[in-house]
Amino acid sequence: MKNIYFEKPSREEKSQHLKPKKETIKFLLNYSKALKVLPGKTENYEMLLN
Repeated sequence: MKNIYFEKPSREEKSQHLKPKKETIKFLLNYSKALKVLPGKTENYEMLLN
């Protein structure tokens, strides 16, 4: 039981889980292009421009 919880996965195992879909990447890129952050005196204001 101890080996299951404390066994570290190899780099190859980690990278297999980090393969997002093309739709996810496209969504995040489009969102970041549409996001505008305006600095204020005490805080920043975020606006989504679509």
